Amino acid sequence: MARTEIASLGEFGLIHHLTDKLEYRQSSTLKGVGDDAAVIKNQPGVRTLVTTDLLLEGIHFNLEYVPLKHLGYKAAVVNFSDIYAMNGTPTQIVVGVGISKRFSVEDMEELFAGIRLACEQYGVDMVGGDTCASMTGLTISITCLGTAKESDIVYRNGAKVNDLVCVSGNLGSAYMGLQLLERERIAQGLAHNSPSGTPSTIHNPQSTIIPAFEGREYLLERQLKPEARRDIIEALHNAGIKPTAMMDISDGLSSEIMHICTQSNVGCAIYEDKLPIDYQAAALAEEMNLNIVTCCLNGGEDYELLFTCDIKDYEKIVPLEDVYIVGHITKPEYGTLLIGRNGEEMELQAQGWQAFKKEQQ
Repeated sequence: MARTEIASLGEFGLIHHLTDKLEYRQSSTLKGVGDDAAVIKNQPGVRTLVTTDLLLEGIHFNLEYVPLKHLGYKAAVVNFSDIYAMNGTPTQIVVGVGISKRFSVEDMEELFAGIRLACEQYGVDMVGGDTCASMTGLTISITCLGTAKESDIVYRNGAKVNDLVCVSGNLGSAYMGLQLLERERIAQGLAHNSPSGTPSTIHNPQSTIIPAFEGREYLLERQLKPEARRDIIEALHNAGIKPTAMMDISDGLSSEIMHICTQSNVGCAIYEDKLPIDYQAAALAEEMNLNIVTCCLNGGEDYELLFTCDIKDYEKIVPLEDVYIVGHITKPEYGTLLIGRNGEEMELQAQGWQAFKKEQQ
């Protein structure tokens, strides 16, 4: 396939190349790409929500096995997830990228194809952004705007004693998908044998080892192409349930429930036997001698929703598909506890991703 150097288009030529066929789906988008700022109409009683996420090559993703299109999709979706976690609706994004010389126009087309696909799937408009040169690889920064009625917004500080603690989906699968990718990368020696500085999928023509992915496709999808839980927000709305506190699970259940407890000044009891765990994740954890409960609590990147709700909503919660009650909120002096299968109590530890930890610097 022909390779087009980004320098042949220039910054503004590249922006035009990537965005000239954008379609706007929101009536609130008055002005998109092409000016100093996007113009977004805000209606009376409606609040604009803004979130941003920064992804750095070598820290948040490894291009030896992450396809650029998947990376673009994931970069957008994780921002949408933050808006849904506020009980809002994502509406617009702006995208910033730092690009080193090893990337071509075609590489950027793949990245932005993933971003645009995510926007199409979730009805979100890409309305602008920025590009610059990078000396350290690929950097992606996405800012997402969303809307919510003022009365609908859910914060992290509203949990109260006796509230139910609920999660959507299952936990630990994205982490196990990452472990699988890392294992196969090491098995194939990609770190040493892939062309120097070349973005690639997990493929090494010099190796006769076939990645052991069969039967684990779900785990790979959870890591490479997560989805934001718009369906859960819609289900809660249709059931007449407004969570008392909510956030998405990006850094592990332990870390996130501790955030809610700290900001709400409460404690919690999470029950090990109530944690939703996928069979593929459990099977791979056993194969790799990992504790699946630890992976479930601390793995991160699940992008499921963690929320609390009034115990009076119990009968409404139980019928909801893919929603699980995993514990309850307690008085703050009881702390944040994991209750084992035999009734033993263990203090929850935030062992998920923490930016700027010494070992990550």
